Amino acid sequence: MRQRDNEREFEISLTYQAEAAEIQTIRRKGVTAIISFRSQMGDDRTNNLSHVIVRGNATGFAQEIQIGSHRLTADEPVESGGTDTGSSPYDLLLAALGSCTSMTISLYARRKGWPLEEVTVLLSHSKIYAADCAECETREAKIDRIEREIKLTGPLTAEQRSKLMEIADKCPVHRTLTSEINIRTKEG
Repeated sequence: MRQRDNEREFEISLTYQAEAAEIQTIRRKGVTAIISFRSQMGDDRTNNLSHVIVRGNATGFAQEIQIGSHRLTADEPVESGGTDTGSSPYDLLLAALGSCTSMTISLYARRKGWPLEEVTVLLSHSKIYAADCAECETREAKIDRIEREIKLTGPLTAEQRSKLMEIADKCPVHRTLTSEINIRTKEG
């Protein structure tokens, strides 16, 4: 890749046990980023390739996001110094987890022929003291906590509901967020 103006190149690599996902490249000019995601199975075949482009004026927090033919806006709330023209980065992270959870549960129910009518996923993010988290390995400082509540609508049996709640943790975004993540950054 060639360097143009104040262009920087960042490489981020995500890996997790069952499926490996690699973010190949981020190009940054000012606050412009191009991110390529490549999902791979164990045999290193490329299954998906999509690009995320993020652009923003360096004088504020508002960002324009392009994902293929889709457009989003990210920003910070006014109380955090933004203009509240879009979702915060943490809101977008929660949206990724929530949508992936709902898609994974719905797909599983469809394949099984179960009478699932709707999935609603409610999420929140907070920072908590590690000492207040009984199930956490980290014991010092603060950690991120994501609360996820899943509502399943439809005449499902107790066993079907239990299985669908188990399947929720198998969505690829959940696996990524709970796995070791390796981010490599370099200036181009």
